[in-house]
Amino acid sequence: MSLAKFLIKRTLQGIFVVWGVVTITFGLRAIAPGDPVDLIVDPATSPEIRQQVREEMGLDQPLLIQYIEYLQGILVGDLGFSYQSRRDVTTMVIERVPATLELAIAATIVAIVIAIPLGVISATRRHEPSDYGATMFSLVGISTPNFWLGIMLILVLSVQFGLFPVSERPVGFVEAVTVLVTTGYFNDLITWFRHMTLPALTLGTYFTALITRLTRSGMVDELGKPYVTATEAKGLPSVLIRYKHVLRNTMIPIITVLGLQLGTLIGGAVITEWVFDWPGLGTRLINALYAGDWPVIQGVLIFIGIGFVVINIVVDSLYAYLNPRVVDE
Repeated sequence: MSLAKFLIKRTLQGIFVVWGVVTITFGLRAIAPGDPVDLIVDPATSPEIRQQVREEMGLDQPLLIQYIEYLQGILVGDLGFSYQSRRDVTTMVIERVPATLELAIAATIVAIVIAIPLGVISATRRHEPSDYGATMFSLVGISTPNFWLGIMLILVLSVQFGLFPVSERPVGFVEAVTVLVTTGYFNDLITWFRHMTLPALTLGTYFTALITRLTRSGMVDELGKPYVTATEAKGLPSVLIRYKHVLRNTMIPIITVLGLQLGTLIGGAVITEWVFDWPGLGTRLINALYAGDWPVIQGVLIFIGIGFVVINIVVDSLYAYLNPRVVDE
């Protein structure tokens, strides 16, 4: 199978997944209790006005017609209007994307900076205290719920010691960098960093533990291969062997997992955003769930699904390019 056919296959699979997300979310809206008209007009409004609103929204049409019209709207980027605010859902979703992406990328950076060195140390010092410590950290990190860790970090580092802000995002990364470039002031960038630290640590802990274990297992496997013994016999320094040869060969599966987990982090940031009042897609989704605002719920879930699919396709493409044998499997 050629690389082009491989990409076409993955793209078609991705389209099918997105269609599944759209269909499931639409079905959930159809069976959800409550009348959407109650979010638009007062429940005491006369039946005639309520019926008029229902007709304007197309809710009087059969479900199949509503479903087809919704699919047609998605194809042109129209996700409808919010029942509660009457704002365009596409705009409401897109305006929250930067905050969620910042959080997911920051959590990924935290994981890379901590996990890879920790995994290397654990693999090269097996059965020593540092190895046991890294293994324990991985176990605790994978087992700790994000919402509990976030609350503990707020209580200890924010409330008790006052080291970091409790919540919110007063300035975005792009805005902070723009101010730095145009004026030379670091204040906005420092403010962004201080508000980002605790959410990124909370979201990145599980990811850090996962990458630590993956790095350790990959390094241990590579260190047992014949080429390592050969390079040692040639007298190459152990540091050069570990980081130039062994770690480089270990990085391919790690890069794959990093890409795939970035999509997971975007969807998994919902609880973390809620704990820290971070103005991203997660907070918007939970607020919409509380209000029963189904167009917004659908819009956020569809966007997360599309983001996850796109990231998976990109990662699969890079992996197929780096390892052509995947294309033939």
